[in-house]
Amino acid sequence: MTTTSRETTRRRSSSAAESRRLAPFLLACDESAIAELEAMVATLPLCASGRVFVEVASADDIGLIAVPSRMTVTWLPRSARSGAPGTGASCGRGEAVVRAVTAWADEMLCAPAADAVDRPDVRVEVWLGGDYRGVAPAYEHLVHDLGVDATRVTAPVAYRLS
Repeated sequence: MTTTSRETTRRRSSSAAESRRLAPFLLACDESAIAELEAMVATLPLCASGRVFVEVASADDIGLIAVPSRMTVTWLPRSARSGAPGTGASCGRGEAVVRAVTAWADEMLCAPAADAVDRPDVRVEVWLGGDYRGVAPAYEHLVHDLGVDATRVTAPVAYRLS
């Protein structure tokens, strides 16, 4: 009888340790793909961790997206941001989400050493949605600059990025 409870405990602790080793999720889109983002979030496991970035036109467009408790949603209103540094331009579509994805990835995934060719240790599950101007630069940075496996990045098929 005690053996069964020990086995059950061992299985529980083993599955808990496995859930902590799951790759973090990075989900990013603009307002044109919020419905797809919500569908994607609905497929995540309850133990998912990571970040969600949503670029919108203004603060009036900020809504509520239910995510697992270990995930954080950041809304990026373009009207509250500037464009390219030093230009005085306003933030264009896709700029805020690219900056957010790039900054998060650089901090959380760490840039590879100059001589690194293959980085099988980079583990993250990425979903990118929305306008090409936001998806393509984010994809390029993740896959080509940081060495994230292209099979771990989901982007709109029409963009032919993978």
